[in-house]
Amino acid sequence: MSVPSPAPRVLVVGGAGYIGSVCARALAEQGADVTTLDDLSTGHRGAVTGPLLVADLRDRARVREVLRSGRFDAVMHFAARSVVGDSVHQPLPYYDVNVGGTTILIQEMLDAGVSSLVFSSTCAIYGAPQVLPLDEEQPFAPVSPYGETKLVVEQLLKHCRERHGLRVTCLRYFNAAGAVLTPPALGEAHRPETHLIPLAIEAALGRRPPLAVFGDDYPTRDGTCVRDYVHVLDLADAHLRALRRLLDGDPGDAYNVGTGVGTTVREVLDAVGAAVGQPVPHTLQGRRAGDPPELWARADKIKRALGWAPQHLDIQDIVASAARWAAAPRY
Repeated sequence: MSVPSPAPRVLVVGGAGYIGSVCARALAEQGADVTTLDDLSTGHRGAVTGPLLVADLRDRARVREVLRSGRFDAVMHFAARSVVGDSVHQPLPYYDVNVGGTTILIQEMLDAGVSSLVFSSTCAIYGAPQVLPLDEEQPFAPVSPYGETKLVVEQLLKHCRERHGLRVTCLRYFNAAGAVLTPPALGEAHRPETHLIPLAIEAALGRRPPLAVFGDDYPTRDGTCVRDYVHVLDLADAHLRALRRLLDGDPGDAYNVGTGVGTTVREVLDAVGAAVGQPVPHTLQGRRAGDPPELWARADKIKRALGWAPQHLDIQDIVASAARWAAAPRY
């Protein structure tokens, strides 16, 4: 999906992280002039596309300087604390960064005359689903401080759209997965890692203890939880489409970004075993509090509005790309 001509200048906040780095590269490949702002607390210099400005989003003076000197047409915002379990034990840093930092960013964008924003949100704002598949009409009931902070920001952005003319689209991801293998490769490199697919790959490669599987007695087809895994390249395509619509003058909206296909934990482990060439060692443990049995997207709205549809639907292919990255990560 191409971006408009002439080439827009886009500030990618959090562009050294997993999803942000893939989106930044996709923007550059489509002709955008990309600058990354990241504090490198969890991101990696080696993942960055274009110039890198190292800064904390909560540093108002630095954010103001960047936005007023950069003459940006738009911002993509990925920077956040995002570990759900950690947010339960340490809610203050999540509100400080996710809400406080984003508030500073929005205020400085408006003051600098930058009026287009694509925001990285999450299906965690819905909490435990009442109806499946999840569509955008479901009530918001986040069960973690992480989900709460993303919901607060979405509500703030809605007010800014209505009262300040900010053009903004919120993309509510389901489970981002996979890697970009075209050189230079990009993939997940979290420390500590918390996501199922890279954890399972590391366990299969003998780099970590056996994987803990939380619950095998759910009312699902094999007793394990079901989730919606969307390839990071498909997420990048959704961001480019959302940005193009904003730059064309659309006020923006909020969209689920998922495949509509649910995959069980056991099916993920089988896919990892096939990709790595050996089974994933794992232990069965009790259910983890707050884990809904099933969670997958209805993404009809983004398909209608932006023409987006996932191109990577086979969990085997998604996992295989992640396994190839994990075998020899660049950073």
